[in-house]
Amino acid sequence: MLYCPPNVTFLSPWVNHGLSHCFADTVSSVFISSFILIFGGVQIRMYFKYSSDLDPRVFPKSVLYKLQIMCHCLLPLLAFTRLILQSEVFYDEIVYGYMVLSACLYSASFPFALYLLHIERHKALPSIPTRGHGLVLLIFWTSLFVTENLTFLNLQNERWWFHLNSLSDKIEFGFFIIRYICGFLLFTLGLKAPGIPKVEDFMIHYQLHVQDETAVLVESGTQPSERTQSAFSEFGRKCKRLIPFLWPKKSITLQLRVLFCFFILVLGRVINVFVPQYNKYIVDSLSINSGELKFRWDYILVYAGFWFLQGQGNNSFLSNIRTYLWIKVQQYTVKEVEMDMYSHLHGLSLKWHLNRKIGEVLRVMDRGTSSISSLLSYVVFNIVPTFADIFIAVMYFGLVFNVWFGLIVLVAMTLYLIATVLLTEWRTKFRRDANRLDNEVEARCVDSLLNFETVKYYNAEQFELENYKTAIDNYQVAEWKGQASLNLLNTAQNITITLGVLCGTLLCAHYVVERKLTAGDYVLFSTYIVQLYTPLNFFGTYYRMVQTAFVDMENMFTLLNTEPEIVDRPDARPLKVGDGCIEFKNVNFSYNPERQILKDISFVIPPGKTVALVGPTGSGKSTITRLLFRFYDIHSGEILIDGQNIAKVTQKSLRQCIGVVPQDTVLFNNSIKYNIGYGRPGASFEEIQEAARAADMHEQILGFPDGYETVVGERGLKLSGGEKQRVAIARTILKSPSFVVLDEATSSLDTQTERNIQNSLNVVCANRTTLIIAHRLSTIVHADEILVLKEGEIVERGRHTELLKENGMYAAMWQQQLEPEKEKKEE
Repeated sequence: MLYCPPNVTFLSPWVNHGLSHCFADTVSSVFISSFILIFGGVQIRMYFKYSSDLDPRVFPKSVLYKLQIMCHCLLPLLAFTRLILQSEVFYDEIVYGYMVLSACLYSASFPFALYLLHIERHKALPSIPTRGHGLVLLIFWTSLFVTENLTFLNLQNERWWFHLNSLSDKIEFGFFIIRYICGFLLFTLGLKAPGIPKVEDFMIHYQLHVQDETAVLVESGTQPSERTQSAFSEFGRKCKRLIPFLWPKKSITLQLRVLFCFFILVLGRVINVFVPQYNKYIVDSLSINSGELKFRWDYILVYAGFWFLQGQGNNSFLSNIRTYLWIKVQQYTVKEVEMDMYSHLHGLSLKWHLNRKIGEVLRVMDRGTSSISSLLSYVVFNIVPTFADIFIAVMYFGLVFNVWFGLIVLVAMTLYLIATVLLTEWRTKFRRDANRLDNEVEARCVDSLLNFETVKYYNAEQFELENYKTAIDNYQVAEWKGQASLNLLNTAQNITITLGVLCGTLLCAHYVVERKLTAGDYVLFSTYIVQLYTPLNFFGTYYRMVQTAFVDMENMFTLLNTEPEIVDRPDARPLKVGDGCIEFKNVNFSYNPERQILKDISFVIPPGKTVALVGPTGSGKSTITRLLFRFYDIHSGEILIDGQNIAKVTQKSLRQCIGVVPQDTVLFNNSIKYNIGYGRPGASFEEIQEAARAADMHEQILGFPDGYETVVGERGLKLSGGEKQRVAIARTILKSPSFVVLDEATSSLDTQTERNIQNSLNVVCANRTTLIIAHRLSTIVHADEILVLKEGEIVERGRHTELLKENGMYAAMWQQQLEPEKEKKEE
């Protein structure tokens, strides 16, 4: 086997106005392979000797890292494929030694480089980590890219494959295009280092050794990978979550609308090709060089028809029809998302709702639903058609003109897309910061307005204004960074597009002068390329919109992925209410492991009887109420209703049979009729009036200007405390529950109002199993049993008179409440 072709020696690098195949392949493969094998081996030895393994939780999840791996696998495969095709079986050529050497060296160097890439991602040296890849890989990728660019020195070499004179030349050209793109990607991605943890990730890695990951996340307020991962990370999982909202499975009519919209989309792609084509026909028919001038009115009519259908982009007839048909589909998506989010939030546990910020939650819901509604239209009707137009244009110019035009379009489009993606991904962190700070502005505003009375009490208007100003300033700093980086992105896009148009039009004009193309072909090229660049100009915008939609959806996905802590068991059955007996058996419970709230609590409320809970603040009285409603699950013991463990029945049936009059009655900002009727949705107006009469409020309501249609204001602030309590009592009477819970229902009222309402409470509790939580002992002297709690334990139990005789804790509390009343009488 000859090492070089006949009449060519390795020592002759310049042959026929270009580099020798033998020299170029030998030098490049030997240098690149020896460099990575020698210096890469030294680096690997250092890693094995001095490095430590990184925590997998700090690895950035990036599609670009997977693209690096793919390029390393693709290039050696291309080398072997090229060697096989170079045999005389395919090309009718002889395989020389330099071909075998080059293929073997490339096949050895790329797996080695891939292994080094893997080590740099998974291990860290004890020194301060770099911000990217090591010097060995960077030089390796740079050498690859430089080698491929040296190929352009052979443009004038008659024996190289640039002239595409045979099938082998065309295949070699295809291999070159793939190698060049892979080399460019490896060189560019090597500078970005998408798979290498950054300095802040290393800091988190070391913190994880000394404290729990949850504590770190709470302190930092963000996930470790959130700063580095792409907004398109876990793209498949997100799309899978979105598909049920996007496809209108409940309506065949909407499904037909979706299919017809896709048909219009495909039709538009076809028409895009014919618009510049017929423009060329018209110009050629009017050109003197074509011979006889002809008035081709038919071409003009067809051209105008195509232009009417598709020629004006988003303002075209097809686009308007598609937008009109898509309105109902988009409305379906918004409705499904909002309903699912609304249902999910109501299904979350009380613990989650006590910790949430309502302003931030509403902001997340608003941004999330709006982003989902627009995501599908961006992807399907803007981004996918743009890629389709690029592919069609490359094929069209490559086949109808020649391969150089297709290559110019391909390279220009590829560079444009790469610049757009990389710069947009870089801008993601600014969008995330802006979202977070925007949430803080909204939360600060809502929290301050909800507590405006407290602000007034403490004369803190200026303090709240300064806090709000600080929040806005922080948001505007992040917003400025986002806008400044957007201007940089637009400039890079404009430069790339201008260079592509310049190269294409110069080449086209050159061919027209040489009579290889007509003036109509120049018009076709310039029209088509401008027509192609017009939507591509918006590709960056659409890409940013899609990325922004994914970023906006991240918080919403976090909410949707929040699992309810209290869920029904798979075998849970509806509660069957019998006589109405409630029993707590050895119940233990704590909100936090550090402090136990209830300790071995046991008591029984017989059917139709009343049991009262008293004790100092923090003794666990209200916790017992929450456990009875199963807002929390107990740690041990049982809570039984008519012998049924409430953990084994459905929550809906459990809460349906219990009515509560809380201490702090919160009303909806709606009419009194609506608030009373909330006890049993669907109740008639007559039933609502009857419940109001039972609560001794009917006449008072009729005295209001709007009667039952009187709006009570935010949280019922337009009503007095006694009026709100009576609304709550009427609501409970309308519900007609089997069990009643009075959670300090009169503790915030004056003595006279308390006595007036007590009669209404007696109506509610008549013949019903009742649990009362009270501070004022005078309201529970009639209870069948009184339980005295202290630090989560029952220390006394019995009737009022029995507990007074024991002269214990209850008697002391009774005396403390009697003294102020005696002093008032004496005054």
